[in-house]
Amino acid sequence: MLDYDKTRAFDSGEVMHTWTARDTMLYALGVGLAENPLDGNELRYVYEKELVALPTLAAVLASPGFWMRERQELGIDALKLVHGEQSLQVHAPLPVAGTVSGRTRVTRVVDKGAGKGAVIHASKALKSQAGELLATVESVYFCRGDGGFSAADGRSDAPAPVPPAVPDTAPDVAFEVPTRPEQALVYRLSGDMNPLHADPAVAARLGMERPILHGLATWGIAGRAIVSRFLSHDPSRLKGLRARFSAPVYPGETLHFECWKRPEGVAFQVGVPARKAIVLASGQALF
Repeated sequence: MLDYDKTRAFDSGEVMHTWTARDTMLYALGVGLAENPLDGNELRYVYEKELVALPTLAAVLASPGFWMRERQELGIDALKLVHGEQSLQVHAPLPVAGTVSGRTRVTRVVDKGAGKGAVIHASKALKSQAGELLATVESVYFCRGDGGFSAADGRSDAPAPVPPAVPDTAPDVAFEVPTRPEQALVYRLSGDMNPLHADPAVAARLGMERPILHGLATWGIAGRAIVSRFLSHDPSRLKGLRARFSAPVYPGETLHFECWKRPEGVAFQVGVPARKAIVLASGQALF
């Protein structure tokens, strides 16, 4: 059973990560950039001449790994854990190469009740070697097998505020972004080597018709699409990105974006019309 005290006290310590321009380009390819290699606006993410980094790259830098499984003393049922939400706050532009440190801490552990699961919030502070805070990255995990841990002593944090839903009006902007059949195989080279995204046999055992695209890849696609559509291809203008993962994406599917303009940015959701599925819900991008 999930141990509240040990889980709430989780601190990865400083995780150092050195990456190169090649890694920055590989990440950009993994979220679908340069589908048209003649488009100069997209080429700058994958070509060393005037190379720029996507802000969402921060999510894969200085990761603490699959600590929920590796730290068995926490008592988390990692086999029933799913990635529920992801957010990013940008404090300074990411360089295209360098060394950063990331420190991940658990900030909230919520018991939803026996049979209803638990929710863990983990926040990573990403800093330059000089100590400058570059980004704050929060991951929210739904632990389906860990509800009821507070029954004995009542120790549980209050739930986080629910992210606002998108408006029930017609979107101001709608557009489509294709994904590629091999996209999960490219994206996994940025760090998440979970066989669910590569091995058909593993995907079948987990109830999927075939390997699925990483949730963080779908989230990264949303980030780069918003930079393209609303920020004139200037990634330095994106200050925040948040979304809830509500359904998987199969590589090769076409994503349908619906966006609502706001004074501070846009609200958005992403669906796959072919399956009548919403894959990213309660999306918010801050400029």
